[in-house]
Amino acid sequence: MNIEIMTLFPDMVMNGINTSITGRAIKNGLISVNATNIRDFSLSKHGQVDDYPYGGGAGMVMMPEPIDRCYHDIIKRLGYDKDGYKNGKRIRCIYMSPQGRTFNQGIAKELSEEEDIIILCGHYEGVDQRILDMIVTDEISIGDYVLTGGELAAMVITDAVSRLVPGVLNNDDSAVYESFHSGLLEYPQYTRPAEYKGVKVPDVILSGDHKKVLEWRHEESLKNTRLKRPDLLESREGEDNAWEGSIKY
Repeated sequence: MNIEIMTLFPDMVMNGINTSITGRAIKNGLISVNATNIRDFSLSKHGQVDDYPYGGGAGMVMMPEPIDRCYHDIIKRLGYDKDGYKNGKRIRCIYMSPQGRTFNQGIAKELSEEEDIIILCGHYEGVDQRILDMIVTDEISIGDYVLTGGELAAMVITDAVSRLVPGVLNNDDSAVYESFHSGLLEYPQYTRPAEYKGVKVPDVILSGDHKKVLEWRHEESLKNTRLKRPDLLESREGEDNAWEGSIKY
């Protein structure tokens, strides 16, 4: 999978992405992540990428031309035509925006199945609407709050999507057990020692009985979700068996 990030701060993005699991996946050739500096595509000798908004108002707005030129350089390199199509399919271009749909595990899974995605990071007071209308296919938000720019949000998307690409995690089943995969929060986890400061690991998960362990984990996931995120249970009617069916012994 290839993730292309259009940004004014490529070093900020790549310094974060090139660590831990995503960094290892890049090194092993399982994913490709590139951050392209929009400023490199400015026609101004001073690298100008923003200007005052028409109609007045506070702050600056990112100009359409540098972004447009950056986008077309990327899609050409990836083998798409000038309209962003390859083999009849348009490339997904995601704009990180508080106006977008809220990011969740379902969207992460959806994006992980794409061959290529582009993420556009806004800055200042936003991006000229014309460029959004021309190149953006999705607007996505990571929450109802305001960030200085889209870089941190793009890193969140990249991390969440990358770990769903086969081979990125050392154990692909890890993604199955995690919170939100089945619409439930994850069950409690324990490791050595079996007793710490008088608190013992539950006997059932030391029993070696895989069926009982699975049942315990499911019940604990339900309990966690009911306590911490009851809203998630509203969409789970009739899905109690989905979690068990997704796990291999």
